[in-house]
Amino acid sequence: MIDVEIEDEAWAAALPDAEALVERAAVAALNFISAHPDERRDPGFFPEGERAMAQTWTPAAAGVSSFSVTVLLTDDATLHDLNSRFRGQDRPTNVLSFPAPTSARPHLGDVALAFATCEREANEQGKPLSSHLTHLVAHGVLHLVGYDHESEAEAVVMEALERDVLAGLGLPDPYAPNGSPEDVNGR
Repeated sequence: MIDVEIEDEAWAAALPDAEALVERAAVAALNFISAHPDERRDPGFFPEGERAMAQTWTPAAAGVSSFSVTVLLTDDATLHDLNSRFRGQDRPTNVLSFPAPTSARPHLGDVALAFATCEREANEQGKPLSSHLTHLVAHGVLHLVGYDHESEAEAVVMEALERDVLAGLGLPDPYAPNGSPEDVNGR
């Protein structure tokens, strides 16, 4: 189950189908990694600990037959506050992910997105806001199951998965030279 909370009405005004776009992106990301459990998995890319679960994540491996994710579509002020409190960065950002502890299963965690930052990035990159939202939701959901981009090796794996998820949805490569995001969770 994907629970979408629209806190900033600018999302609904700009994208009347925002809730459906979020659900589609989140489910696509989880379905892709469930269907391709061995794809681009190299234990050297992930340190021990929480991120290691990305090596074997499937709903069954996570001990769930179903899952839930909450996605908050909010404003820059809220993401600025969250980014400051949880990442020590005193600025808004486009997307933040908050993985749930294993004890919270089947809830995988929460993803929050800032409208003005996402809209500005989509405009700068010359892409529809709907495509950018889809990409960032998939990106955020991959974080929930352990993927990261702290190192170049991790980024290569995660970005390849994002490309595959988006291609499955009929969307272009978000990292193509004419549309490279300058800030996906600080990268």
